[in-house]
Amino acid sequence: MLRRVTLGGESGALAATAGAGDSAQPARAVLLLGIDTPIGLALVRELAGHGVAVHGIARSARAPGLRARGLASGHCHGPRDAALLALLRDLAWQHGARHCFAVSESDIAWLNRHRECLPGLTLMMADGPRLARVLDKASVYRTAAALGIAVPQSWPIADAEAARQVPALARYPVVVKWADPNRVADRLRALGLPLEKARYCHDAAELAALLARYAPVGEYPLVQAQVPGEGMGQMLLMHEGRAVLRFEHRRLREWPPEGGTATCCESVDPDRDPALMAQSEALLRALEWSGPAMVEYRHDPASGRSVLMEVNGRYWGSYPLAQQAGAHFAWTHLRLVAGLPASPAAPEPPGRQCRFLVPDTRRLLRILFAPGQIADRSRRWQAGRELWRYLVYPIGRRRGHYVFRGSDPLPCLADLIGIARAALRR
Repeated sequence: MLRRVTLGGESGALAATAGAGDSAQPARAVLLLGIDTPIGLALVRELAGHGVAVHGIARSARAPGLRARGLASGHCHGPRDAALLALLRDLAWQHGARHCFAVSESDIAWLNRHRECLPGLTLMMADGPRLARVLDKASVYRTAAALGIAVPQSWPIADAEAARQVPALARYPVVVKWADPNRVADRLRALGLPLEKARYCHDAAELAALLARYAPVGEYPLVQAQVPGEGMGQMLLMHEGRAVLRFEHRRLREWPPEGGTATCCESVDPDRDPALMAQSEALLRALEWSGPAMVEYRHDPASGRSVLMEVNGRYWGSYPLAQQAGAHFAWTHLRLVAGLPASPAAPEPPGRQCRFLVPDTRRLLRILFAPGQIADRSRRWQAGRELWRYLVYPIGRRRGHYVFRGSDPLPCLADLIGIARAALRR
């Protein structure tokens, strides 16, 4: 049930309220900024399942998280401004919340810049310097390589002269991505350029043209050799320099098809490659990380080689799988911050799958009807096999969905209505 927030009240009372009582008691009320996505929805369901009253804030009134059965109260606020800070203070004061979660990197960065405006409220996220370290892919690669972790072959571009030389040196196809997308997002927007997560270039002329477009930005993206294999993620909850909870999955399907967001993933045994898991933990330790993170690799089953792609210093896109598999990172993290033993429940046996229906459908349609739009021209899919896997997914055992849940159907309904309205406007 949703309750409208009444702004006003004495926000300054937050510090006194938040500090009252036994600080070693588990939190019974938290704030959650970003319930518009399946990640935020999974956090609501997980924390509410442990008896925590979650007071969520969404960007849009059509956010799926606003319809979650376990949500204590839901609120809408668009811009990141002083009024949003006031809303957070008021909600914390009204409900006695002492902890605040956030989902997106942009929200986390914004909250970090305004920590002093939220006295008595513990932010359940890495501070600014730690977040900056994991967002800078080039720096992460240097740290990883020093630890013996395989990283993609790269051609650094420091200036315009290097941008002219690299196209002749690279081995194609290459993947072009920004070292820290958040750092350049505003500059790209001002120049009318799209912020692309990854862009494939298949020859020197294509790469040279792309780099020339980016010259006015003031810096250049990373240029990396394509890495074969399937996506794989190792998730760790770091506390005081060690991992207290581990989880692992492999990506069965992605959108776009050549690699990107997981549209269907499967849990695997986190002890199947203990050496790689130990390297992931060592990397997060070297980055002085605290809290949850996903270390993402590209794994080639043919060679057995795993190459680091990036570190997600936040709750990751496929978090619904971890939540449904019993790897409750948010609840465990909350207990640790409250000074209680972690006591994480052991995740269920590997083999659970989880699907993000809408992008999984888009993936199938592209493979069936627009294969020429797939950026990685070296990959091929069997259309009949992909259609069969898509259709039989609901029949399998231990299979769930990012948004839909039989006991909590309204978020999925709201999501589908929002998608239909957007399609009609287009």
